[in-house]
Amino acid sequence: MALQQYPITDITHLIPQKTPFVMVDTLLDFSNTKVVSSFKINANNIFLKDNTLLESGLIENMAQTVALHTGYDFFLKNEEAPTGYIGSIKKIAILKLPVLNDIITTEVDILHEFNGVTMVAVKVFNTEKEEIASGEMKTVIAN
Repeated sequence: MALQQYPITDITHLIPQKTPFVMVDTLLDFSNTKVVSSFKINANNIFLKDNTLLESGLIENMAQTVALHTGYDFFLKNEEAPTGYIGSIKKIAILKLPVLNDIITTEVDILHEFNGVTMVAVKVFNTEKEEIASGEMKTVIAN
């Protein structure tokens, strides 16, 4: 397999979410233990209120970045991306909410992965590279 060039902007086949529920739009980097995504906050975002992305949208962006890691891993093995869900969320800190037209960058470190359960640490940065959110979550692949 050829060395992958990033960014990858056509990621719709890598995540189970579909419009209007998509909260990631670009794969910036990928390894076995890390994934980095970005997402532009557009006016038609369902989590946008008063030109600000709500907390729920930020958390969904975190979870979809984890899904992007799983989906791209499956894609590299020529397998279809599985559906998963958030198993648990802990230690979420939201320091600042992104606004309309911001491009947020989400970095996920895979802490543990076993039998379809993935534990991760997540950090989200705004356009100015300022950390705006962080947390830990567990995602589970649905059978």
